[in-house]
Amino acid sequence: MVYFVDVILPIPVDNAFTYRISETEYSFIKPGMRLAVPFGKSKIYTSMALSVHQNEPRIYEAKEIEQILDETPIVHPEQLTFWQWMAEYYMCTLGEVMRAALPGAFLLESETIIKRIVKNSSQPHLDVLDEEAEMILQAFENKPILRISEVMQLLGKKRVLPSIKTLIDLDLVMLDQEIYESYKPKLISYVRLTPDYEVEKMMHQALDELDKAPKQREILLTYFSLQARSKKAIKSKDLQDASSATAAQIKALVSKGIFETYKIQKDRIIYSGKEDSQIKDLNNQQERALKEIKESYSNHEVCLLHGVTASGKTEVYVNLIKSYLDAGKQVLYLLPEIALTTQLVSRLQEYFGNQLSVFHSKYSVHERVEVWNNVLNKESKAQLILGARSALFLPFSNLGLVVVDEEHESSYKQYDPAPRYQARDAGIVLASLQNAKVLLGSATPSLETYYNASSGKYGLVTMKERYGNILMPENSIIDIQDRQRKKRMTGHFSDDLQRAITDALALGEQVILFQNRRGYSPILECNTCGHAPQCPNCDVSLTYHKHKEQLRCHYCGYHIAMLQKCMACGSVELDTKGFGTEQIETELKALYPDYSIGRMDSDTTRGKFGFEKIITAFEQGEIDILVGTQMLTKGLDFRNVTLVGILNADNMLNIPDFRAHERSFQLIQQVSGRAGRTEKRGAVLIQSYNPHHQILQQVSMNDYEAMYHEQLEERHIYKYPPFCRLIKITLKHKDFQKIEEASQWLGQALKNIFRDEILGPEPPPVSRIRNEYHRNILIKIPRKQSLTKTKQAILKVRTSFLSISQFRSVKIVINVDNY
Repeated sequence: MVYFVDVILPIPVDNAFTYRISETEYSFIKPGMRLAVPFGKSKIYTSMALSVHQNEPRIYEAKEIEQILDETPIVHPEQLTFWQWMAEYYMCTLGEVMRAALPGAFLLESETIIKRIVKNSSQPHLDVLDEEAEMILQAFENKPILRISEVMQLLGKKRVLPSIKTLIDLDLVMLDQEIYESYKPKLISYVRLTPDYEVEKMMHQALDELDKAPKQREILLTYFSLQARSKKAIKSKDLQDASSATAAQIKALVSKGIFETYKIQKDRIIYSGKEDSQIKDLNNQQERALKEIKESYSNHEVCLLHGVTASGKTEVYVNLIKSYLDAGKQVLYLLPEIALTTQLVSRLQEYFGNQLSVFHSKYSVHERVEVWNNVLNKESKAQLILGARSALFLPFSNLGLVVVDEEHESSYKQYDPAPRYQARDAGIVLASLQNAKVLLGSATPSLETYYNASSGKYGLVTMKERYGNILMPENSIIDIQDRQRKKRMTGHFSDDLQRAITDALALGEQVILFQNRRGYSPILECNTCGHAPQCPNCDVSLTYHKHKEQLRCHYCGYHIAMLQKCMACGSVELDTKGFGTEQIETELKALYPDYSIGRMDSDTTRGKFGFEKIITAFEQGEIDILVGTQMLTKGLDFRNVTLVGILNADNMLNIPDFRAHERSFQLIQQVSGRAGRTEKRGAVLIQSYNPHHQILQQVSMNDYEAMYHEQLEERHIYKYPPFCRLIKITLKHKDFQKIEEASQWLGQALKNIFRDEILGPEPPPVSRIRNEYHRNILIKIPRKQSLTKTKQAILKVRTSFLSISQFRSVKIVINVDNY
C-alpha cells in the first residue's frame, strides 16, 4: 500500500501539497503536526500536516518527507478549521495564515551547509584551485561543516557560489540542507553542595581548608546564609551577587568538589508577586451591567458593553472572567495596543496571579513559544491570555470567553502582510467555533458594532455614569483663528490652554497634550522660491525631526541631514510649516523649564520596554506634562491627570476617508476620557480653526448617539458599511505607464460584472510609496448579494488578469473589510 500526507507550506501558494510517507509514518502523523518537507530544487520548509490518505496526486510525483518534527500535534483541528475560514474570508492562502499564526521558532529554518568529502582528502586538484577555494578548504581543518553565511564572512564578500561550485565539481565538498530548531528553552544555572559535603563533618573540614582562600570561604558561608533564609534552590547568579564574587570563584569551588551546578528549564514570563488580591466590590451600575451581560448570553453569542470612559468597565470584565476561570474555561482578553498591556498586566496579575499569560509581538520568539506550549498543554499558568491581535492564533481547546477591549480601535485590523484580518471579527468567529461567548467593550463603539447591537444581532448593555459618580470632563472648544487674529497665541498654545496648564501644574496635577503627528514639522519650505524637500521614493514631503537634525520620510524611512540652504534656489531662508509632537515638546520646555516634559510616540517607544518606561514614569509623577499621538487615547488610566489639551482637531477631521468623522469623534472622546478620573472634575480644551464643526459640537456634549445617527444616515445614502461590505484591491508597480494600463483593464473587467458597485481605479492620497505607484479599486457589496460568489468572481478576474504576460509583474493586494 502507498500512503500520502497533505501539508500546508508557509508560502503564498493556493493549494496544499501531497508527499509520500511510509506505513509507520501514516499511523503516527496526525493533523497539526509539523513535517520538514523538500520543495522546489533545494529548499526545505516546515509544513503543517492537514490529512493523511492513500490517494496519489495525479499532476505531479509525490516526494518523500524529510522528517517528522513533532511527537504530538502543536495545532488543534479546531484551529485548522479557523485557519481555513480566515484564508477563505480574507482571500489569502493557508500558507500565509500559517506564517502569521505560528511563532517564528516553530517555522524551522533551512540553511544550506557545505560538508567536506573525506575520501578526497589527498587533495590532488590543489593546483587548479583559486585562492578563495583554498581558503574554504583550509577552513574545514577547524570545522567539519560550514554554512554559506560563514563562507561569506570568511571571504568578506557575498558572491561565494562560484568558488563553492568549483569545489563541488572537483568532488571535494558536497552541499547539504541542515534543519535546526530555533527555539531554545531558557536554562537557569543552579548551585548546590555535593552529597559528600552535606555531612556536617565534611562541611567543617571544607571551611578549614578554605582558610587560605578567604573569598571562596565567604561564598560558602553566603550559601549557608541563603539556604537558611529560603528553602528554594539557589541560582548561581544569586549566589554570585550576594557574595560579590565572580563566576570563576564559584567555578573554583565546583572544581574542588564542594559545589556542583545543575540546570533547570524556566519559563521566561513568570509572575513573582502575591496572588489573588481581593477583586473589588462592584457598585450598583457595574452589578447591573454584569447581570445584564450574563442574561444576554442566553439569547446572544456576542454582547456589547457601551460604557463611558472611567465607568469601571475593566472591573466588570474581571468579575466575568473570574466566573469563567472558576468553571475551568480558558479566557482570551484582546487589547488593541501593546502599550495598554503594561498597565493592565499588573492589575490582572493582582487578581489572577499565575493564571495569566501575556502574548504579543514585542515579546521574543522564545517567550511566545513558551506561552504557546502552555496554552496547548492547558497549563494552569495559561488560563487567561492577555494579548494583541496575534493572540487569536493560540491553540485554545477549552475557550469560554473572548473579551475585546476598546473594540472600535483600528489597530485590530492587520494591513500588511496577509492575512489582512480584523481581530475583533475573527475573534467572534473563533468564539463561535469553540462555543464561547464574546464581550465587546468601548466608550465609543464602532458604527458597525453599535448597529449590530441596536438591531438585536448582539446584546447591548450600557453604563452611562463614571465610577464613583465622578462628572464627565468639561469640554471647551477654542477658536484658534480668532486667537491668532487677536494675537493671543504663544507658539501653538492659546492663552486659555496655557493658563489651564499653568494652573494645573501649580496644583501639582498632571497634563496630557494630544497632537496626532510625530516629528517636529511635516514640511520644510523655502521662503524665497517655495520649494519643499520631497522623498525621492514616495510622493510625500520629508518631515523634520529636530532631535536628530534630520529630514525623514515616515513611509519608507529615507532620511537626509537637515538642509542649511534651499536645494532649488540656494536661499538660506528655510521655514517649517505645521507641527508635530516634537515641536510641542520643544515649546513646552521653553514655557515650563522647571517641569518635566515627556513625549510618547513611535519615535520614543521603540524597544521592548519603551511604553513601560514612559507610562511608569508618568504614573509615578516623574513626568508633569505628557505630549503624545493616538497611543495616549487607548484606555490608559492615570489618576492625577485633570487637564487634556487637543492642539489641533482639524487635521483628523479632514482625512479623505469615509470613517474620518467617526474616528475623530472616537479619538477626541477617548483622549478626553484620560482627564478627571478621580474626585476632581477634569477639563478638556480642544483647539480648532473650525469650532462649529458638527463632530466637535457632539464631542463637547459627549453625545455619541447624535454622532451615530448622523453618520449612519450618511453611510446609508452613500452605501458604506454597515449597509454594504467593502473589498479594496490595490495594484502596485514601479512603471507608471504599466500601472495605468493594468488598473484600467482590471477596473473595466470588474465593472462588466459588478456595474455601479465599483469605485476607481483611483490613485490614493499618497500614490507612490517606496518607488511603487499605487492604484485602488473599491468594490461595494450590498447585504443581499452573496459574499462567497462575489469573491469567486473577483478571484476569476484576478486569474485572467495574471494570465496576461505584460501584467504579471503587477502586484495585486486584496483587502477584505479594508476599514
